[in-house]
Amino acid sequence: MFGWEFPPHNSGGLGTACFGLTRALAGRNIEVIFVLPKKVGVSSSYAKMVFADERRVTFHEVASSLKPYVTSEGYIRERDAFLRDIYGNTLLQEVRRYALRAREIAKKEHFDVIHAHDWLSFLAGLEAKRVSGKPLILHMHATEFDRTGGQGVNQEVYDIERSAMEQADGIIAVSNFTKQKIVEHYGIPAHKIEVIHNGIDECDYADIPERLMEIKRSGQKIVLFAGRITIQKGPEYFIRAAQRVLEHNPNVLFLVAGSGDMERQIMLEAAHLGISDRVIFVGFLRGNDLNAVYKAADLFVMPSVSEPFGITPLESIIAGAPVLISKQSGVSEVLTHALKTDFWDTEDMANKILGVVSHRSLWQTLWGNSREEVKKVTWDTASKKCIDYYARVLCGGM
Repeated sequence: MFGWEFPPHNSGGLGTACFGLTRALAGRNIEVIFVLPKKVGVSSSYAKMVFADERRVTFHEVASSLKPYVTSEGYIRERDAFLRDIYGNTLLQEVRRYALRAREIAKKEHFDVIHAHDWLSFLAGLEAKRVSGKPLILHMHATEFDRTGGQGVNQEVYDIERSAMEQADGIIAVSNFTKQKIVEHYGIPAHKIEVIHNGIDECDYADIPERLMEIKRSGQKIVLFAGRITIQKGPEYFIRAAQRVLEHNPNVLFLVAGSGDMERQIMLEAAHLGISDRVIFVGFLRGNDLNAVYKAADLFVMPSVSEPFGITPLESIIAGAPVLISKQSGVSEVLTHALKTDFWDTEDMANKILGVVSHRSLWQTLWGNSREEVKKVTWDTASKKCIDYYARVLCGGM
């Protein structure tokens, strides 16, 4: 299995998904060799702590400067901090260097199927397929159209995605929303794409710490945005909805958890709208820190412009907060008991936020029903579907 981030060294939902799926596959007696694209602190002791009781997961770490959600410009800045004779001169060169190293690993390891997560890993998957002759399955967690919010694409990235999908033996999409994008924008036949929704495991969200209780005891309501502060995630719509809410109820505090290339722009937007005293930017959070803000929130809002799935609403529900999610998201396919809105409709978004923070009965109904619903959206279910799909691909039953 090829991926490019894994907890605790993850910057978003992809790493969480890789962790959950890999652990669930190991729990079903599937031996997984997970190849990471860079040298990070995922040691054998960490693997044993999470998976190695039965020792079905092995990690290979390829020394690389690849980082999750990196852009070409960002890669160059990172690269310049290291020795130029070690790393590729561009992001694409580094992706190709990773692929060449993956080919050597594939020659040495024994495996039945290749599973590659997202575009940075696709060339590695193709090289492994070429040297081994084993079937390749690509896992599409996001397309280039999602990452850019529909504002054009990086042609080189798009070409890698399209070529890899054409050569792959099978494709897993995290939602029907994503499957439709693949068919529409990449020309891939629908029968080649299997939809397997992401999941979540309750055991990872036990004993969430109590924080921000002073704010709660003061009677203020907390509305949370948690995600990368990028065009894909729609943070500007969250801020605009916040302004409308505060016009009617000034006793609401808006938390923004995350980081990204739009962070300064969003801070300036909050200041321009005159609400900077009611918007708190808490930076990138993970683990107990993130779970604590979920638990403290009265409502979690995910206003994504294009969200292939979106694990954060599931995390929020388990932690104790109902959710308002964009209709342009894959998670809306598995959540019935959630408020939904178009990402651009800040008036509707504001009205729904006001409804939840003003009416305790609505809060209780939303959270109680969604809490029961999320219990059925598990990584074990996703892993079973993956195993069935592996079997079909291996038998040539596509």
